[in-house]
Amino acid sequence: MDLNVPFDLAAGWLQGNILLPVLYQLDLMQWEDVSLGWALFAVYGAAQVAVMYAICLPLERWRPVENWPDKRAVVVDVIYTVVARVGLLPLLTFVVFYQLQVWLSGWMTDHGWVPPTLERLIPALLGHQLLTFFLYVVILDFFDYWRHRFSHVFNWWYSLHALHHAQRQMTFWSDDRNHLLDEIISFVWFMAIGLAIGISPLQFPLIILLLRLLESLSHANTRVSFGWLGERLLISPRFHRAHHGVTAAGLNSVNYGAILPWWDMMFGTADFAREFVRTGDPTAEEVLASGGYLAQQWAGLRRLARSLSPHRPKSAHAAK
Repeated sequence: MDLNVPFDLAAGWLQGNILLPVLYQLDLMQWEDVSLGWALFAVYGAAQVAVMYAICLPLERWRPVENWPDKRAVVVDVIYTVVARVGLLPLLTFVVFYQLQVWLSGWMTDHGWVPPTLERLIPALLGHQLLTFFLYVVILDFFDYWRHRFSHVFNWWYSLHALHHAQRQMTFWSDDRNHLLDEIISFVWFMAIGLAIGISPLQFPLIILLLRLLESLSHANTRVSFGWLGERLLISPRFHRAHHGVTAAGLNSVNYGAILPWWDMMFGTADFAREFVRTGDPTAEEVLASGGYLAQQWAGLRRLARSLSPHRPKSAHAAK
């Protein structure tokens, strides 16, 4: 049996019963062709959430770092995950990326230029799809290291990113705990790199899903490390937890990498200490830690406005 059949059937049902009626009512039937692709990757996103749950929950129950009697803050993170991986992520990584790549390829062809691909830059990659896929992951992870590091350097950007760091009850659900503006900036960053190296519209969402799955594992509330060698090959929950430590918020953070620790090792921001630190950002308003989804989004906008004010405090991350 073809393993894709259940996903195709679910995507077909989602398109026929939900997406097409909505597109028809909004007079957007020109999106009919790509709506099936969006539906398919939304289904893949839901399946990824299920896989993430099946892997990370047993780890968190087996060897938790912390236990909390009240887990309402974790419930809010579940909402973030569903919005990002079943809604926003497929929309941006398939529909928008597809349209941008079609437009860019057409524009370059009309002007006598050949659309960029990694295989054209490195001809030896032709016919080696797995190696090419791996290099795509490495390149995207390298640029994501710098995106993440910049989000801690620029005060206005960290005013949004602080929502991610405010969580004192960090679990595998916390990876998607981001302000919508911060999430959109991240996707624009990823899409720009993806277009520059010629990732296909079908590969791009799959790469993003893989990256986010591994990032979820790195946020898990579990006493799991990969050993001396393993932690230098792939980011573990222990390694990434140091990035979320209460003494590492804002400019003082470490371990910015998403799935590969190589860039932290290369640029001097790696911390391989063995302890499992407490998480949270002491500079963040309480609502960013324990408020509801909409309240946190609004608080992030207020913090952004204050960071852009000419009367903001001198300290880059001191404003509450």
